[in-house]
Amino acid sequence: MIDRRLKNRLIYLLDNYPAVGLLGPRQVGKTTLSLEIGAQRPSLYLDLESQSDRARLADPEQYFADHEDELVILDEVHRMPGLFQSLRGVIDRGRRRGKKTNRFLLLGSAAIDLLKQSGETLAGRISYLELGPFDALEVPETELDTLWVRGGFPSSFLAANDSLSLKWREDFIRTYLERDISQFGPRIPAETLRRFWTMLAHNQTELLNAANIARGLGVDGKTVASYLDLLVDLLLVRRLPAWHRNAGKRLVKSPKVYVRDSGIAHALLGLRNKDDLLGHPVVGQTWESFVIETLIAAAPEGTEASFYRTSTGAEIDLVLKLPNRRLWAIEIKRSSAPKVEKGFHVASADLKPHKRFVVYAGTERFSLGDGIEAIGLAALAAELQSVT
Repeated sequence: MIDRRLKNRLIYLLDNYPAVGLLGPRQVGKTTLSLEIGAQRPSLYLDLESQSDRARLADPEQYFADHEDELVILDEVHRMPGLFQSLRGVIDRGRRRGKKTNRFLLLGSAAIDLLKQSGETLAGRISYLELGPFDALEVPETELDTLWVRGGFPSSFLAANDSLSLKWREDFIRTYLERDISQFGPRIPAETLRRFWTMLAHNQTELLNAANIARGLGVDGKTVASYLDLLVDLLLVRRLPAWHRNAGKRLVKSPKVYVRDSGIAHALLGLRNKDDLLGHPVVGQTWESFVIETLIAAAPEGTEASFYRTSTGAEIDLVLKLPNRRLWAIEIKRSSAPKVEKGFHVASADLKPHKRFVVYAGTERFSLGDGIEAIGLAALAAELQSVT
């Protein structure tokens, strides 16, 4: 077992809200974490993909009343969107009787917006938490390259060898394409969506060019946008927005798009192991995506992430606006001997960030001059996590 970093946060939310929504892609460990927490308090687990468990909820209000003193864990809650209206009434009645917290833990494989569309909103009654794959703060620093190559899905990262890890990821992709995605959106041909997903893997950290992708798929721009929205909602792809606050600067407006789990991206590209990856043109891009996803996951709640690029070439790979309103500018290099490009200095002069870092593949921390520090990924993730 690898302890999940968000466990204590989830416990805190359960102890302070009547309902908590734990979101994340399938197979990321939501059920395992929920059952671990449920074992420490009176609880009841229902898998709403199971017909027998759904049958128990023929009269949900009576069922929940019978289990009022237990934490009810509802897995794959999107399968019964009509439950949300019942949950609202059950929570409100419980509040009047003093049952204000620790009532429901809802597990979902879709983003917050998609989950809310499943039924009546629970605004003011629910708090959401996203559980991603393993990150750099959950595995030994010596295993970071394995995490990068295999990704952070538990069954992939912990596989006995690279071949079994890749096989798991290929099966995961196939299952999503052929079975799971149709539950959340309109019917999309699996092969078309695979090609789209693979295109995104090939073009990670590049500006989104929907027109080029549309031509490659033989569809229109609106269709590409709908495909992208679906993968973003399923927490499989991230759309990183461009910084847009500087008046007087000609800023790039298109977002960057990348596959959130590096191991899934490598499986889509047919990269079997680290040697395959290091010999592939996408190596720098997939490392950058891996670093960005890691740092966003480690950043404190309320952090705004973006990238900065002007039409003249000034660029910062990742800009984090922390809840204390301080800006961190982060450049990402795969090299073990990182150098700072002129564009980073120019962009820093535009934004005037409070801290500037270059994340590289080593572990030593040292100055690059002009207030810029070279730092390893795990060290910077830990520093972000400690920000208050």
